[in-house]
Amino acid sequence: MRKVIGIGETLLDIIFKGNQPRIAIPGGSTFNSMVSLSRSGIPVSFISELGNDRVGEMTRRFMHENGMTTDYIDACPDGKTSVSLAFLGEGNDAEYLFYTGSPNQRSDIAYPPVDENDIFIFGSFYALNPLIHPRILELLEYVRKRKAIIYYDPNFRKMHAHDAIRVRPTVMDNYEFAHIVRGSDEDFLHLYAQTDMDKVYRDEVHFYCKNLITTHGAGGVNLFTEKSRIHFDVPAITPVSTIGAGDNFNAGVIYGLVKYGVGYQDLPELDEETWKKIIHCGIKFSTEVCRNYENHISTGFAENLLQM
Repeated sequence: MRKVIGIGETLLDIIFKGNQPRIAIPGGSTFNSMVSLSRSGIPVSFISELGNDRVGEMTRRFMHENGMTTDYIDACPDGKTSVSLAFLGEGNDAEYLFYTGSPNQRSDIAYPPVDENDIFIFGSFYALNPLIHPRILELLEYVRKRKAIIYYDPNFRKMHAHDAIRVRPTVMDNYEFAHIVRGSDEDFLHLYAQTDMDKVYRDEVHFYCKNLITTHGAGGVNLFTEKSRIHFDVPAITPVSTIGAGDNFNAGVIYGLVKYGVGYQDLPELDEETWKKIIHCGIKFSTEVCRNYENHISTGFAENLLQM
């Protein structure tokens, strides 16, 4: 069976509503995607670092409970596991405070096996960090040679907007490896001060990567390829929390690539109908995660997928 391999930060999300904590749960952008994919029955391998502390142990236990291996998690004796405080506002969108416990030396853990048509996902500021990026480039070269599909989510938050000009060359490096780029309208606003997604695709992404998916919250989803420009509406819901919505959209798209048998060689000529099916998987996953305080699809939703 095809596998999904990912790399990214791992942290503890403490979610507040009305200044009161509602839940503390392991999180991180790529991590959230990987948990949902594992719950969906897809084998995953996640590369990251955790502190050798109580929060790190909680996270390892959570991974095992969700069918995930910890073979590629580096336990860092000189670093603490990072913590994120997420404060839900009136529309249940989140504002974040991050407390990082990064180690002085970065992981040099062995790569998981990668085969043709596997899928590799990376992104967030983790993939722009100058301490980490050389290793990510090395990993991307390895994955590309193995002919895996590479999926990149910039996930560029407002707190990093002041660094946008400095990191753009690194973002372009990441685009160059990617077969699919998925970003929110806010990501591209913070990166390029640009709200016109056609212009973002044409001027910033297309030269490097031919497939761009942009998400706009309740405003829907746009797909840009060399052959198509397609808009997708999303269901009108009252979200409990939007934390993890984009991460789970990513998980749904990857689930769709696997479900509909889209391989490395298929992407350049992929037809509109298959793209539509894949994007609708992303929308279903994202909608589901907005219905609760967790960062991942529910086990009940996952069980229904496995029965289909």
